[in-house]
Amino acid sequence: MKKNTDGLRYPSIDKLLEKIDSKYKLVYAASKVARILDRENLDVEDSKCEKSVGMALEEIIKDRVDVDFD
Repeated sequence: MKKNTDGLRYPSIDKLLEKIDSKYKLVYAASKVARILDRENLDVEDSKCEKSVGMALEEIIKDRVDVDFD
């Protein structure tokens, strides 16, 4: 599978905002998930992105993560 190196054009911000209603919450969630991916040296097999933030955004859009904002 070809990896995405185009930056944040994928996944779409519009689709991401359908999952999380605020850009600020989205940044918080993506950074939290990306940190976990980096810290535990995890790789998402079906990811199109190379970087952990992109992988985190893909996981959010696929409903694979649950982030609590309380």
